[in-house]
Amino acid sequence: MSDLVAPLLEAAVLAPSSHNTQPWIFERVSPTRVRLLADRRRALPVNDPHDRELTISCGCALTNLRVAAAARGLAVSVETGPFEADPDRLAEVELGAGRAEPELAPLAEAISTRRTCRDPFAEGTVSGGTLAGLAEAAEAEGAWLRPVEGEGEREAVAALVAEGDRLQWDDPRWRRELAAWLHPRREGDGLTVPGLVAPVARLIVRGFDMGGRVGAKDAGLAAESPALAILGTDGDAPEDWLAAGQALQRVLLTAAAEGVQASYLNQPIQVEALRPRLAEALGLKGAPQILLRLGVPEETPEASPRRPLEAVTSEAG
Repeated sequence: MSDLVAPLLEAAVLAPSSHNTQPWIFERVSPTRVRLLADRRRALPVNDPHDRELTISCGCALTNLRVAAAARGLAVSVETGPFEADPDRLAEVELGAGRAEPELAPLAEAISTRRTCRDPFAEGTVSGGTLAGLAEAAEAEGAWLRPVEGEGEREAVAALVAEGDRLQWDDPRWRRELAAWLHPRREGDGLTVPGLVAPVARLIVRGFDMGGRVGAKDAGLAAESPALAILGTDGDAPEDWLAAGQALQRVLLTAAAEGVQASYLNQPIQVEALRPRLAEALGLKGAPQILLRLGVPEETPEASPRRPLEAVTSEAG
């Protein structure tokens, strides 16, 4: 792999993904051209039956690549799908062509400091100025970010999060899928659990409906988080999902650059019956794609593991 491409891909794979599945393949076409492919072998057919979140995850990786290129002063041409001849191909990136994106360069340091914070945040608020900056970041990528405002909206969202947990955990297929992605850190992907307890953790998740307890915990996180926000798009086709992913990562990096981290309460969006109820409760126009909770962590979360670069790259041919 060329010295030009490798550091960009090392940045790209630090993007977040559902269950830390890392569902992407970067296919090198030439020393300056890379294809972003969806790795559907790493799909979540119960949690994500249409590969919506899989595509969003790939969009996040694409933004990281663009940011890393911008930090090196490289112009980038990005062609996004759909590609009728190859539905797994999501984007083609040509380095040294198109235009430079110097506005992305300041976000490069945040690629390695961005974390998913699943614990309660420190007390305090996320300023209106910060939220406005995150909304601008989303809009720059063709999406929108709408804060959850007022106690009434927050209570409605928290209730939908708890209901989503209940419905997901009530499904034995969903529990089996979640359990399959509980991995020791050494495996380089999945939701990390200590190696010695991984078999027991998988057994418990598969065998016990913990929706009530998890729902109460997540509803509490929603109620107490310094900020909640919905990231969405006007449309809801695969190309919109890819745009949502690019917007999500730009939002996450913009937040991390200011010391603000995020995690996800996506249950009301993942459960198909709850998604329109979430949109109605908040008066949303368009398709909600991601429900974010935002704040400043009390302690820096540990970075999720990543597979080696050679596991997610290939040569065209």
